[in-house]
Amino acid sequence: MFRIAFYQPEIPPNTGNAIRLAANTGCELHLIEPLGFSLAAKQLKRAGLDYHELTTTHVHADFDAALKAFGDATIYAFATRASRCYADIAYRQGDVLLFGPESVGLPDDVAHADAITDRVTLPMAPGSRSLNLANSASIVVYEAWRQHGFAGAAGRA
Repeated sequence: MFRIAFYQPEIPPNTGNAIRLAANTGCELHLIEPLGFSLAAKQLKRAGLDYHELTTTHVHADFDAALKAFGDATIYAFATRASRCYADIAYRQGDVLLFGPESVGLPDDVAHADAITDRVTLPMAPGSRSLNLANSASIVVYEAWRQHGFAGAAGRA
């Protein structure tokens, strides 16, 4: 499936929601430190409900460690300043969907790192700053999964 990567996430409920998203879609979740919270945070546990055991979550010490774990995977960096629309990508199994911290998004050195395949955005109304991190990840994951016929989904032939 796909790999959701949160670079230095700050808000526990967003990561909890991503845990639930990963569990329900068969994705892996990658968290790149430093995190703005403890993995034992009550808000994280509450948002993730009982899905923590159903999700493969990897925690990486820094961006370089995450890149090493991703190997030669295609990495899409999601940023409000990108020009390519998320719906224009032909996603492949194993792709990495990289999102930045809630307050500032991906820093330029990460978004423009050599390992990044492309910078991608989710369209918004004029004057809007950004979408919620967990919502953004959900939109992209479901588009990628849709492109693959929701392979492995319950109740699908």
